[in-house]
Amino acid sequence: MLETAKTRWHPIAASHDLPFRHVFHGQLLGREFAVWRADDGYINIWENRCLHRGVRLSIGINDGRELKCQYHGWRYSNRTAGCTYIPAHPADAPARTITNRTFSSVERYGLIWSAEEPLGEVPEIAGLSEGNLLALRGIPVNAPPEFVAEGLKAYRFQPSDALAGTSAETVAEAADGLSVALRAKEGEHLTLAVFFVQPVDSNRSVIRGVLDAVSEGPARLAVLRHHNELLSKLRDRLEREAAARPAPAPLEAVIERVSPELAEMPELAAHGRKATIRVEVARKWQAADGIAGFELRPVKGLLPTFQPGAHIDVHLPNGLIRQYSITNGPGEADRYVIGVKLERESKGGSACLHDSVREGDVLAISDPRNNFPLRRDALKTLFIAGGIGVTPMLAMAQALHHQGLAHEFHYFAQNEAQLAFRDRLELLKATLVPHLGLGPEATAAKLREILGAYDGDTHLYLCGPGPMLEAARAIAAELGWPEEAVHFEYFKNTKEIDDSSSFEIALARSNMTLTVPAGRTILEVMREAGIDMPSSCEQGACGTCLCSVIEGEPDHQDVYLTEAEKKSGTKIMTCVSRAKSARLILDL
Repeated sequence: MLETAKTRWHPIAASHDLPFRHVFHGQLLGREFAVWRADDGYINIWENRCLHRGVRLSIGINDGRELKCQYHGWRYSNRTAGCTYIPAHPADAPARTITNRTFSSVERYGLIWSAEEPLGEVPEIAGLSEGNLLALRGIPVNAPPEFVAEGLKAYRFQPSDALAGTSAETVAEAADGLSVALRAKEGEHLTLAVFFVQPVDSNRSVIRGVLDAVSEGPARLAVLRHHNELLSKLRDRLEREAAARPAPAPLEAVIERVSPELAEMPELAAHGRKATIRVEVARKWQAADGIAGFELRPVKGLLPTFQPGAHIDVHLPNGLIRQYSITNGPGEADRYVIGVKLERESKGGSACLHDSVREGDVLAISDPRNNFPLRRDALKTLFIAGGIGVTPMLAMAQALHHQGLAHEFHYFAQNEAQLAFRDRLELLKATLVPHLGLGPEATAAKLREILGAYDGDTHLYLCGPGPMLEAARAIAAELGWPEEAVHFEYFKNTKEIDDSSSFEIALARSNMTLTVPAGRTILEVMREAGIDMPSSCEQGACGTCLCSVIEGEPDHQDVYLTEAEKKSGTKIMTCVSRAKSARLILDL
């Protein structure tokens, strides 16, 4: 029977084993699980080990949206089990491949069901109706599952409303593999009890029972005590008999580090920007004056894990590709929420989303990328957002708010009607400070007031219009803020790009030399030569196409690198920057 057990649904816990903010240690077929209920009600069943050192996640901390390993503090997201934060690398977004193995979960009949490779649905149980059932306490038994299921056929008990009696007749109404349905009758009193045997291992089981009626108060406790005493006696008998039999070999679970889906390389698109995910526009609404909100849900499967500050490429019906930050809070892994501002001089991107895309439409998007990651090791964090630049800040502020970490959230907008995503702002109202209707000089004065002299252990995050970011960075530098404490993201590069030069690039690891003519970018020339170089915005703002420079002098025309990084000459944005020297040697 255990040969086919991997494809069958088995109960591994009772609903009452999963109160909010608790982690349950489940077991099935030689495998251990961390089972926990998130605040949104979703039940996660994961392989019971942190991907760092293998520490059991069942002793981790369930904060309602993420599960935190207690060893080195790695955090994993609700639903996807993807790693969202590694304390030892606070400035980096964890790779997508750092994702724990997940298993199917269904809550039914007061039990939590799972399977390694489930076929079909959780079976219908005649006589059991949802919402009017009583799940008994699980009884562990050191005996083979098939042996326990056979022994349950001889179980005898009193109807729930006739516990004082002693003459109930118990009849086995059905038996199917590892489940047994028994009905006890005494006079007019009837109770149906369905028992399932959870195969923990080849020689270990758990008896899980469900009664067809719920008793309340003292009567409920009396029913639970009645079955607990009788099932404990049955367990003692079964264990004695099993001990006299040859013990079967224990089951060995196979540990998979990376799922096949994550191990596969997606097909490269002609332009090098991959759209591997299909999402449906589940909801579209006006998030603020001139800003549309979009809720994107997967057509199938789960969306990849993201971290605060991440963005996605959205491939539009008119052929354009645009980048939008994910505004979700931690643990909101069943959808991506983005905000799109209708630009006055739209080239077709924002106008297409505002005017053409409707609820129910299917869009292609990329995996999330994070070139603007949030550190969580600062004593205090300052967020300064301008206009639509609020979107990545919302995700960051919600993460710090959920963890109780100190932060201030300053939001600059023309008026109150332009404050986007009011529902999320309401959650952050304790730290939110709106600044409305300020002109350039007043904005600069307010930025100087907010920043003040740098006092150490504080990090600053900036996102908004280019002039505002330039002013904030200049003021921060003047007030003594070190570059490593100032993090920024431009939504677009407003610099005029000079592409009149011609130069040579040598790709050191590819043993290839290419000529970049006037009017062409390094990125375009490399792609034509078959070099798979990732990119996103392709205007020098997002950092996706960053490359290391071994030799030569770059001509920086991006808005992503810091001044110190530009002066070092060791990095280049291949989508817009060029060479001042006749030749660049790149680490590619």
